[in-house]
Amino acid sequence: MAKAKSPSDTAMTETEDGLDSGTLTLLGHLNELRIRLTYAAVALLITTSLSFAFAEPMLQYLLGPYAESVNGVVELQTLEPTEGIETFFKVSLLSGAIFSMPMILYQFWQFIVPGLTKDERRYLYIFLPSTLLLFALGILFAWFVLIPAAVFFLANFLGTIFKTDWTPSGYIGFVLRMLFWIGLAFEMPVIIYFVARVGVVTAKTLREQWRFAIVGIAVLAAIITPSIDPVTMLLTMAPLLVLYILSIGLAVVGQRQFERSVALE
Repeated sequence: MAKAKSPSDTAMTETEDGLDSGTLTLLGHLNELRIRLTYAAVALLITTSLSFAFAEPMLQYLLGPYAESVNGVVELQTLEPTEGIETFFKVSLLSGAIFSMPMILYQFWQFIVPGLTKDERRYLYIFLPSTLLLFALGILFAWFVLIPAAVFFLANFLGTIFKTDWTPSGYIGFVLRMLFWIGLAFEMPVIIYFVARVGVVTAKTLREQWRFAIVGIAVLAAIITPSIDPVTMLLTMAPLLVLYILSIGLAVVGQRQFERSVALE
């Protein structure tokens, strides 16, 4: 004899169906967002705490481009009592953000999963590796190409007039901002693909609006690079323009998938 469902069982079933079909209420979305942000914050806290153990070697390593630009051993002079410890925590926080990025991206994916179909949820196997790969490529490009060129130019600009003697907040802050924001900027192809996948933008629009894209990339490069020299800005713009072209190709794929999904409905 079948057991009758209790009201609580019925409510639970309705809740589970709502999660699968993307019909969460506003309060349900807010609660889910709170949970995902909590998990991401805990992951960031753990990785940042672990990064304290090797923050000092990282600081020494980050001085490499500066030392090479002036051909010698360099020391950063602190001008404020808390400047040294603030720089130490900034390095630990950036390291923690990099190491916790897989968990942060996973929590972001888990937040949007209730609004996806069963077939769309398989994109996790594309989304997570591709975002991590592009983020890592952005950091590598910034460290091995962009930062050495920018630091050399800035350290030797009018060297007979200006004495290069940077502070921790100035130099380390410059390097950390470049690493983090260039890493995020390299996520452009993945973002464009998913925007095209849900029908918000098309590849044709991206091709026709290339002039506005160049202006937007120039503005983005100016925001990312804390300096105003043209060398750093052009070096930042070059990979972003290549990524924009790649994004157009991915938008074609995303647009076709969106059109097929609409045709099946």
